Amino acid sequence: MTVSSTPSIIAIDGPAASGKSTLGHRLALELDYLFFDTGTMYRVITLLAIEKGLDLHDEAAVTRLAQQTELDIRPATVNDGRTCDVLVEGRDVTWEIRRRKVDANVSMIAAYAGVREALKHQQHRIGMRGRVVMVGRDIGTVILPEADLKIYLDASAEERARRRSAEIKARNGQANYDEILEKVIERDLIDSTREVAPLKRAEDAVVINTDQQSADEVFEQILNLCK
Repeated sequence: MTVSSTPSIIAIDGPAASGKSTLGHRLALELDYLFFDTGTMYRVITLLAIEKGLDLHDEAAVTRLAQQTELDIRPATVNDGRTCDVLVEGRDVTWEIRRRKVDANVSMIAAYAGVREALKHQQHRIGMRGRVVMVGRDIGTVILPEADLKIYLDASAEERARRRSAEIKARNGQANYDEILEKVIERDLIDSTREVAPLKRAEDAVVINTDQQSADEVFEQILNLCK
């Protein structure tokens, strides 16, 4: 593989728990690219809103926060399992954005039109640096329609719930499959019906259904597309 034959901007979209992050990070490591999961930015705004004591249901207040906050995503500088550095005006919040309270509220924050508009420009700025694998739900359609390669990963809600349950149990956590399935379906509904940038595949995206495939098989397909 030569540098000139490898797409510089790679967009990977798909529903929650479709494997975007795992495969995107693996691809970024293979290509020595920045891995950028745009969901991290919505997590940052959620974290900051909680820290500042904002009413998370006050869309205007949360939007102002997003508009006033400078975010950046950089290659990981600490060997602690992170996939990248998540920075807020120089502050490293890479692990803080994984708190349970952030998990519980990030979907609502990510659905706010003003927040998405504010973060869209920052995501585009980072993506246009090139040598990036960017994953999310509206990368190929809204954030980086100029991406060199667009991939849409899909899987049934049942399969995605099964995988997430297995991941939690692998970390010695407790997982209730039915509850996880309910949350996956709920997240799909929020993502696909929001007014701004709903989840959908770009017309020129390569669609890969991962239901009957292993992670290795899907990764090889994506790597071949890069060649």
